[in-house]
Amino acid sequence: MSFANDFLRMFTSESDKLENLVNGVNPENELPVHQIVEVYYQITNVSSMITVMKQQLDQNDDSTSLEKILNAEKFISEKFNFTLHPKIMQSITNSISDTTVKLQSLNSKQKSKETIENEAKLYEKLRELMSTKEFVKQYDSGLSND
Repeated sequence: MSFANDFLRMFTSESDKLENLVNGVNPENELPVHQIVEVYYQITNVSSMITVMKQQLDQNDDSTSLEKILNAEKFISEKFNFTLHPKIMQSITNSISDTTVKLQSLNSKQKSKETIENEAKLYEKLRELMSTKEFVKQYDSGLSND
């Protein structure tokens, strides 16, 4: 087996994993942060592999590889970048807003231990959501530069 064949097999596996992840996302529900990060990581991984494979194609014209690259690019562009990505951004924004409203409603002078613990969990959730939103915005700005 050559390096090109091994890389093509790995690319196919990673592309399939990406499709499964993206197809498994329901943006109508609040997405767990780990799922968002996993999807964006896989998008970045496959996109990087596409870049490497395109450089290799210049040297060896392989129609099978080219077809797989074009299919992966089309999937990322149509299914993710223009459909799912905006919905994920909106979902994160809505979750941040909802969590902020909940925290503001808890603002009372007399707090029980339970209220303080719940508030701490909400602050942690808000921090995690805001951090994830920044991560997703970095991907978004990469789209704007393309």
